[in-house]
Amino acid sequence: MRNFIAKKLYIYGPSILSGTLLIFCFPTFNYFFLAWIALAPFLISIMDKKPSEAFRAGFYLGIPYFFGTLYWIYNSINHYGHIPFIPSLALVFLLSLYLSLYTGVFAALFSWKIATTRLPALLIAPVLWVTLEFLRSYALTGFPWSSLGYSQHTFLPAIQFADITGIYGVSFLIVAVNGAIADFFIIKKRLRAMPLFPLSQTVIGVALLSVFILAVYFYGFWRLNETPSGKLVRVSIIQGNIEQDKKWDFAYQREVFDTYKNLTQAATVLSPSLVVWPETAAPFYFNSDPVFTQELLSFQQALNTSLLFGSVLIKEPADGDKNSGKNLLTNSAILLAPDGKPSLIYDKIHLVPFGEYVPFRKVLFFLDKLVSGIGDYTPGEYNIRAETPYGSFGVFICYEIVFPGLVRKSYSRGGNFIVTITNDAWFGKTAGPYQHFSMAVFRAVENRKPVIRAANTGISGFIDSRGKVLGATSLFQRTAMTMDVATDARRSFYSRYGDLFSYLCIVISVLLLINVPKSTTNWR
Repeated sequence: MRNFIAKKLYIYGPSILSGTLLIFCFPTFNYFFLAWIALAPFLISIMDKKPSEAFRAGFYLGIPYFFGTLYWIYNSINHYGHIPFIPSLALVFLLSLYLSLYTGVFAALFSWKIATTRLPALLIAPVLWVTLEFLRSYALTGFPWSSLGYSQHTFLPAIQFADITGIYGVSFLIVAVNGAIADFFIIKKRLRAMPLFPLSQTVIGVALLSVFILAVYFYGFWRLNETPSGKLVRVSIIQGNIEQDKKWDFAYQREVFDTYKNLTQAATVLSPSLVVWPETAAPFYFNSDPVFTQELLSFQQALNTSLLFGSVLIKEPADGDKNSGKNLLTNSAILLAPDGKPSLIYDKIHLVPFGEYVPFRKVLFFLDKLVSGIGDYTPGEYNIRAETPYGSFGVFICYEIVFPGLVRKSYSRGGNFIVTITNDAWFGKTAGPYQHFSMAVFRAVENRKPVIRAANTGISGFIDSRGKVLGATSLFQRTAMTMDVATDARRSFYSRYGDLFSYLCIVISVLLLINVPKSTTNWR
């Protein structure tokens, strides 16, 4: 038995080591520098493996990587879904197994191509990694959480070029550096096994990577030394810190509403142009509760400022669904102008699977009972922006801010700042809220727009268009924060053209996979 375990550790130990190191790159550890070396042991270990063996190694990389960064999901399943602790962890483990398939496929393809081409790892690994990471963000409704690039959210010089490539360019650079390290350790073995192996390709690859790194850093410092030239807008964010168990308990309806009113009243002493409440902050259905709706309108008109808040709305079904007799619920954001008139009603487009709806319900019908208390929301259809005297902005609710393409669509034709509202109480005192906040940094850089974030229990804050956090609240703190935000009307390359870099990686990956030499020298 000991020999069996020792053998498995020898084979898969580097994968487990790399996967474990990756955990420490993300919040709340934030040892971002580890990402630049973490994958190297894994890449070195799979270079001489068959694709089937490499797949297993990649799978063992993914399990600690994804389970270690996503463990916090158990909190909402356990505490709010009323599923016991062990089954809750088991569900998160199943999610980790699914996500590990992507790292497994990456490893299999990388192992195959490194043996059948004469290209260095620093060229093969990053294009394959980005291809699979990008596909993961869209497959089965998409799950881009724990993308490698997010580990660098505090390393601002290295992420400024995301306004050209998006988050996936940062992932590319990290994997390329790890690939170069792997090339260094394996080059002698390749030369012995492949006498005609063109060392020049590796040398050229390292040279190009070095130039790329220098360009990234020069570009990064240049961008960081820029000063946003847009006008200043004073914004107040309100963090009500309402316990999740109280939010929809009618016994606490008045208490919750008064909490937001009192915090807002205090914040408006500073004369903000906009006050932002979190996701579903209103403890009532805005369009269906006349008493509380009118009270909110009267309160807001007296403030003489714009108010953006989250609320669940009840809507009539479409003409074709009226016979169902069932009204529709939307997770919405409403912007009230100073005169109390709604100037924007945005319905959340990208709902949280198994949190706001059950995907593939006809197949997964049994989860209606398994996931107790699940919201059954209808997605919105339109990605719209608010046009106001103090600027143009889009609103993104909770999970939507983690999708680069969704945010980019709102700013492809301009805009001044980004607003995101969320309720991260579901995650408890875990790494979840910190990870969620860190992902907003990249939406700021990608689109060159400051981000205003209001969260029920935190983290609320302000991020400038360079990704610098200007101010942030603590978790589970009842507070308000007011700041002058420098708007930014620039349209970045990424805002204009989207994920061209990722598509290029996909094209190169396809060319790599279909280009199978008739006669190859397998150096293993």
